Amino acid sequence: MSDGAGAAADRRRRRGNLQGEVDGGALYTALAESEPDENLSKVYRRLAAIEAAHAQFWRARNRKSGERPPDLRPSLRARSLGWLARRFGPAFVLPTVAAGEARDSSAYDDQADAAAAGLPKDERSHRRIVEAVERTSGGMGGAAIAGLEGRHRSVGGNALRAAVLGANDGLVSNLSLVMGMAGAVSSGRLVLLAGAAGLVAGACSMAMGEWLSVNSSREFYESQIAIEKQELEASPEEEKEELVLIYQAKGLPEAQARALAETLISNEATALDTLAREELGIDPEGLGGSPCQAAAASFLLFSLGAAFPVAPYLFLSGPAAILGALALSGVAMAAIGAATSLFTGRTALFSAVRQMAIGFLAAAVTYGVGRLLGVALS
Repeated sequence: MSDGAGAAADRRRRRGNLQGEVDGGALYTALAESEPDENLSKVYRRLAAIEAAHAQFWRARNRKSGERPPDLRPSLRARSLGWLARRFGPAFVLPTVAAGEARDSSAYDDQADAAAAGLPKDERSHRRIVEAVERTSGGMGGAAIAGLEGRHRSVGGNALRAAVLGANDGLVSNLSLVMGMAGAVSSGRLVLLAGAAGLVAGACSMAMGEWLSVNSSREFYESQIAIEKQELEASPEEEKEELVLIYQAKGLPEAQARALAETLISNEATALDTLAREELGIDPEGLGGSPCQAAAASFLLFSLGAAFPVAPYLFLSGPAAILGALALSGVAMAAIGAATSLFTGRTALFSAVRQMAIGFLAAAVTYGVGRLLGVALS
């Protein structure tokens, strides 16, 4: 890249950064003006002030390069979000703001001048604070109200959902495989062999995928905690200020939030544990669970579901085995569908019928494909 092209690219980069900070300042100002909770309003004003300081940094960088800083106004997107916040309240646009902060939190990581000024850390701090506000703002949410009214009872939460869906994956996928083989070949032994192979292969694949997923999450959490530890050692006062803002976002008055943050930050181990939980949303003790336990549970649940279409072929053959597989799988699908009603809000009957319809449709398609392939190959 020539010097001229490089200088032009640098100008575009600085202009884009300045536009982002101008937009952020305008948006947080709008949130502060429309927020009825004084504690949250102060948090938004602090964030707006930081964005304004970042904008001044980029204007100074322009002047240092011998250029006149561009006179930028908030973008149409920022003005629209600000209008929506003033019209419908901050909670209406907060998920969009949080998603934007998550997306932009690493924007300065590869920019040497921004990194030297500490801007990447500020952006990550903004993301954490906005996420904390999103989790706690707006009073009692619909899920909490429904829980108090008894319409949305928690029965194992995510664990129940994972168990039901894991068994459903095994059931529907292996039923489809068994019906496809039943349509293609007349030998019950071959269908049994294919079903058993599908059970083992699918369960191993699910277990490995779950192990990798949980282990990757643990490694990511560990790296985040390590970064947090470095930041705590390098700038404890800045970390304390982040905690103050987060506790204000949770509803504490500033004086109480500051006193609590000062108490926590005085002990390094307690401070790191608190920062991990409050800023990162990570439990340092659990780190997302055990990869081996998750893999074992996934293997067992998939195998449990996949066993239903195969079991009749251990005792029956021909059309009787096909009907047995469909009947036993239908009962299992109805039970799984009814179980999903615990976390979907639908009636048990509707969920059971819907689950059976989907499963039998998949089985019919694969049986038809197997039938066609079997005729063609023979």
